[in-house]
Amino acid sequence: MIKDEIYILNNGVKIPKIGFGTWQIPNGSKAYESTLFALKCGYRHIDTAYVYGNEESVGQAIIDSKIPREEIFITTKLPASIKSYEETFKYFEESINRLKIDYVDLYLIHAPWPWQSCGMDCTEGNIEAWKAMIELYKAKKIRAIGVSNFHVKDIEAIVNATGVWPAVNQIRYFIGNTQPQITEYCQNNNILIEAYSPFATGELIENPILQEFAKKYNKTVAQICLKYCLDTNTLPLPKSTTPSRIEANLDVDFDMDDADLNKLNDLYHIASTRELRD
Repeated sequence: MIKDEIYILNNGVKIPKIGFGTWQIPNGSKAYESTLFALKCGYRHIDTAYVYGNEESVGQAIIDSKIPREEIFITTKLPASIKSYEETFKYFEESINRLKIDYVDLYLIHAPWPWQSCGMDCTEGNIEAWKAMIELYKAKKIRAIGVSNFHVKDIEAIVNATGVWPAVNQIRYFIGNTQPQITEYCQNNNILIEAYSPFATGELIENPILQEFAKKYNKTVAQICLKYCLDTNTLPLPKSTTPSRIEANLDVDFDMDDADLNKLNDLYHIASTRELRD
């Protein structure tokens, strides 16, 4: 079953093939209850971030689940605006304190530039943040380090400066918008692509083309979207606060015909192609 399947990162760390995303779930009862329910359903990979503001509730849900810490893969992220060596340590400590954990399984630079300054050249700052993350990794405070929303030039800059490759690049990825240049580069260099917004923030759910696929396989459009991500060797991070949907998003143990997968590959711009979210 998919909840028991893993990818192996480029440093040998095992990561569950599907994660529970918590973007846009506010701190408090919503984040707590949805995370706790996801864990009860069988998710063992929880994705959060400092800027989501919900690390406290997510962490409490993990504690209250009574599931051994080592069985849960936790990702959080350095705020995109933090581009210095010393501040990286500071914000990392704040995250693990909020989550009430001793280590993070995966820590990501949330974006190559501050959200309010998309496209700004922050190469030196990214290198400094990456150096700090390498130190945290060596100190066993982080099991794997990676990036989010990085393009080829951003990845090459930190690798050329340190010799350390990211294990993951988390990008906006869904049917019709797979960012082929960065996806191909990462997959050719053993960097796992994590697919955030696999439903295009809900835009794909009412798409008539995908509804026909869902009818053929007796699945929901959401399940088709997640299966597509898995069949293209990416790791989807579905988010929901509805118990039935949280549970259904794990029900993707079905086979899709190669011909249908090729048809989905050929779809383009069936939803917004904006690449980013904070």
